[in-house]
Amino acid sequence: KEISKFARLLEKSLALITSNPLSFPQIKRPNQLRKMVISKQVSIFYQITENQIRIISVFDNRQNPSKISNL
Repeated sequence: KEISKFARLLEKSLALITSNPLSFPQIKRPNQLRKMVISKQVSIFYQITENQIRIISVFDNRQNPSKISNL
């Protein structure tokens, strides 16, 4: 049941990113990552290139934040 709930939330979040990719904050890094928080526990990091949106990570926010620097 929880997996289905998360899958629906992830699907909705990806649709939002697809429809308006610039609406989420850009992380101050040279690779221009953007971050969308989809729940208290999970964030999506992504990049916008010329013709695509690339999902870099679906990140568990409960992890050590220093792991974000590895993205």
